[in-house]
Amino acid sequence: MKTILSFNNDYIRELAKLHNRKYRDRKRCFLLEGYHLVKEAKAANLLKQVLITDEKDYIDGVENILVSEAVIKKLAFTVTPQPIIGVADYLPDYELSGNRILLLDDLQDPGNVGTIARSSLGFGIDMLVFGLNSVDIYNDKFIRATQGALFKTKIIKMDLTKAIKQIKAKGIKIIGTALYGKPLKEVERLEKYALILGNEGRGINPGILMQTDLNVTIEVRPELESLNVAIAASIIMYHFD
Repeated sequence: MKTILSFNNDYIRELAKLHNRKYRDRKRCFLLEGYHLVKEAKAANLLKQVLITDEKDYIDGVENILVSEAVIKKLAFTVTPQPIIGVADYLPDYELSGNRILLLDDLQDPGNVGTIARSSLGFGIDMLVFGLNSVDIYNDKFIRATQGALFKTKIIKMDLTKAIKQIKAKGIKIIGTALYGKPLKEVERLEKYALILGNEGRGINPGILMQTDLNVTIEVRPELESLNVAIAASIIMYHFD
């Protein structure tokens, strides 16, 4: 097994560049931190290398490099990382498909989006479509927030207007979320739907909202101005499940 102890090693410096989005996109691979995410990446056949501090953590089928704690800290995103870093390939380039789809319109908070990805896996969503200005799919905070759901979910990034056009051509109803929409409890369960979720601060773009077939709202007590987008998404997905 190859050993690298210095965090100033040329190869480690090269891996550290994967913290940068442009470099990730060029290399089409990204870093993973922690045992659980590494395990999920391996199960998805996307893991290609691990850096470990102890030989007991050896993983079959991929390249293993024995490193120091200093190297792990150089590559990690958290302050107190687990002693394992994975290098994984990008997700496959999927085509827009499915009967239950989430469309994310300029969502910026990686924690919110990661929670949405986890919930979508639990409620039978076939695909997540990130708008062009939504959070980076390979943002570390998003990846960690998904708790591995990233590797069990079809995710693409594309212009939402084009996505909506393709979805409508399949006869799937486009559902928007709006403050003055139809109360969710009055909306019948749908087998097929595409749900649009809007930006945390301003909601769905007016131009996108005009393309919906139906807008819904979750009625809450007047003391609360609005729900967190991830919570709202989960409630709506549960309603339609």
